[in-house]
Amino acid sequence: MAPLQLVLAIFFTSFIFMQVYMGNAQTFIHSKAAYYPNSEEKGTETGACGFGTFGATINGGDVSAASDLYRDGLGCGACYQVRCTNSNYCSDNGVTVVITDHGASGGTDFILSQRAFGRMAQTKDAAASLLSLGNVDIEYRRISCSYPSKNITIKIDESSDNPYYLAFVIWYQQGKTDITAVQLCETQNFVCKLLDRTRGAVWTSSSPPRGPLQIRMLLSADDGDETWVVPVNNIPENWKAGETYDSGIQVD
Repeated sequence: MAPLQLVLAIFFTSFIFMQVYMGNAQTFIHSKAAYYPNSEEKGTETGACGFGTFGATINGGDVSAASDLYRDGLGCGACYQVRCTNSNYCSDNGVTVVITDHGASGGTDFILSQRAFGRMAQTKDAAASLLSLGNVDIEYRRISCSYPSKNITIKIDESSDNPYYLAFVIWYQQGKTDITAVQLCETQNFVCKLLDRTRGAVWTSSSPPRGPLQIRMLLSADDGDETWVVPVNNIPENWKAGETYDSGIQVD
């Protein structure tokens, strides 16, 4: 290769690399984060998303409340990479958290569990220093949720009463999409109806169909792409409040 061509090739490669690097860097948004005061190390069992105890322990307890990112419950189950910006204490990777609650404090976008807040630090000593600050500058970006050993799971809410009232939440939401609509379908006549999101991530039907049920989910991406996902497994006819049912599917 001629010297001029070699120089141009190196320049072009470097330019592309810088564009990719800058593009990735721009995906982070600057904000602030605090942590749950007077709480256990993990999250809260009474989060606004309606996940219950699952909302405190999912992702090992690395969970968070969100303010604007809660989006009236649409943001429940979404995953974010959150890292603080103080180089004396903070690691480069930060922590991955799952949104399970709604809340704001002092202009923050995130109120992390104490466990998640400390995991932004480089060391245990640095974590103690971060916790003493209480409110720190961060940068964040949305990332795909991944639960390699788990399928999307339907948890029947304890308020449900077969066959008169059905309420449920969807566990292990995967990928980088939102669940924007849910249909409840009869498996015999294939008649479906759209459900209401009554609060957080809780979907309800005041008169669910009889027999085995199929729950279909509309997954919507930031680029406008939408896909209806149909589980492999149905909800049995004798479904019970408090029970969980494996959908048999994972979503990238």
